[in-house]
Amino acid sequence: MKLAETRAVRFMSVMSCTNGKEPFGMGLWEGVPMRDVVWLARPTGNVRRIFFYGYHNDDPKQRFQSSLPIGRVLEDPPGEHPVILCYKLNNEWLTPKRGGPVRVIVPEEYGNRSVKWLQRIMLTNSFKANDTYAEWNNDTVSHLKTCARFIHTPEKMKAGEPAAITGVAQVGMSGLSKVQYWLTPQDQPLAENDPYFSKAQWKDAEILPAPKHWGGGLDDGKLPPIPSQIDPATGKPHEWPMRNAFAHWATLITAPRPGNYDLRCRTIDANGVAQPMPRPFPKSGHNAIQKVQIVVEG
Repeated sequence: MKLAETRAVRFMSVMSCTNGKEPFGMGLWEGVPMRDVVWLARPTGNVRRIFFYGYHNDDPKQRFQSSLPIGRVLEDPPGEHPVILCYKLNNEWLTPKRGGPVRVIVPEEYGNRSVKWLQRIMLTNSFKANDTYAEWNNDTVSHLKTCARFIHTPEKMKAGEPAAITGVAQVGMSGLSKVQYWLTPQDQPLAENDPYFSKAQWKDAEILPAPKHWGGGLDDGKLPPIPSQIDPATGKPHEWPMRNAFAHWATLITAPRPGNYDLRCRTIDANGVAQPMPRPFPKSGHNAIQKVQIVVEG
């Protein structure tokens, strides 16, 4: 903890599993950059990757391990936070349930990189990744994807009367410009050769502003200083929605007639690309368009 006295950093970031249909949540992570610990070992060269290992159980087949190119650990891409050895979450010491006493946090990638219960770090000249999730047929070199999910939808609603819908958007590498929804009768045929519903009549939902009360057990729901993300003068994010974070959204929907309907939601990223593109393959992170059923009564 000596390094933490002068080198500690904190940032907000989503925790999401590569294969999970729902993100776990967003937290305020605090730790020291992994590179500061690496330089204590005084490497002189011939290093291509960093392997890191966490305790899972005593079965060697279930070893929790991952790796990163040395360049990502030593240098941060523009706008990215450092890879950290994390010991606090939401201003509290990291509990064993959350991977404590120390875990890795790779802020821009899925949770398989952020190894819990860290035991050791190894510098290697190997060019091969050692990731547990890669052995399980996953793409482990994957930034967070931008995608939308529902929080609240009604099971039943009245025809012609508005109903409230709420949801959350995970803001990935490509940012977020819109959240959209599409309500369609189940007896209406879908367009052929349009697997991602690009021809559908999507409508814009409202992306809600940054919260005034952040929750998470923080004192009065207020964030401590985070110069990289939050303006210290106003207490508001420098940009919103923030990458690698959550943004909530809401809308009102109306169905014109009784029947069974399907409701879907999707995101449009900052490049104007609609979910699940440009990376629709689930092995690099689940971002399928979510669908729920609603019964509209007369």
